[in-house]
Amino acid sequence: MSAQRRLFSPRFDWLSLTLVLGGLLLLYYLAPLASLFLAAPPGTVAASLTEPTVVNAMTTSVLSATLSTLVGTVFGLPLAYWLAHADTRWTNVVLAVVVLPLVLPPTVGGVVLLTVVGPNTFLGASAAAVGVPLTRSLAGVVLAQTFVASPFVVVTAKAAFEGVDRTLEHASRVLGMDRLTTVRRITLPLAGPGLLAGVTLAFARAMGEFGATMMLAYYPRTMPVQIWVSFVSLGLDAAYPIAIVLVVVSALALIVLHTVASNPWQ
Repeated sequence: MSAQRRLFSPRFDWLSLTLVLGGLLLLYYLAPLASLFLAAPPGTVAASLTEPTVVNAMTTSVLSATLSTLVGTVFGLPLAYWLAHADTRWTNVVLAVVVLPLVLPPTVGGVVLLTVVGPNTFLGASAAAVGVPLTRSLAGVVLAQTFVASPFVVVTAKAAFEGVDRTLEHASRVLGMDRLTTVRRITLPLAGPGLLAGVTLAFARAMGEFGATMMLAYYPRTMPVQIWVSFVSLGLDAAYPIAIVLVVVSALALIVLHTVASNPWQ
């Protein structure tokens, strides 16, 4: 019995070892964030947030992120519903197209968009001719943010729709409700926390988008672009205030995911 116990007893406490190794990575995550808040006195940050360039950048970011999240939700939820319910060989192909912007480098995403909506393209020139330029404009910011952020709505909503008990949807149809009524009364309420998670992730990603926005619409400046401009022209200290604001936005997104939304990573 004692020999058997020795055979199966671990020589090391592997769980503690994993905590030590993982804790080093966790410290690497937390140390820069703590250093950021300690590097800038609260009074200095508060004073900087009233500067016109900072106010304009925050206003542009909130407005554009709201619009891009709205576009991603209006068009992304129907696509997510189709992906969750369709039984076709094309489902994986469509899903791969949806996920592609998530794995593309942001600057490559900007280049890809410029080939479609750039000023020298048919679409870009036509839009500019009627007074709606698709580059160096708010429309360009929204286009860039929608490209990189809307996949979060689709992928997360797809998982939420798949988590709804199909027997409830079938029962609704048997009782005489059409598909739209079933979606409105059964599917959407049950999938609601997951859908809210996708919308939250998309908004946070849009607020932090930098690469594609720089390529497509340097003006009006969003907060990430203003961080870069402040860093290049005035140094690291000038970039602290907006960086702290974006960290706070990310933290608020996590709070939403852990409270009223359904955390997609759990």
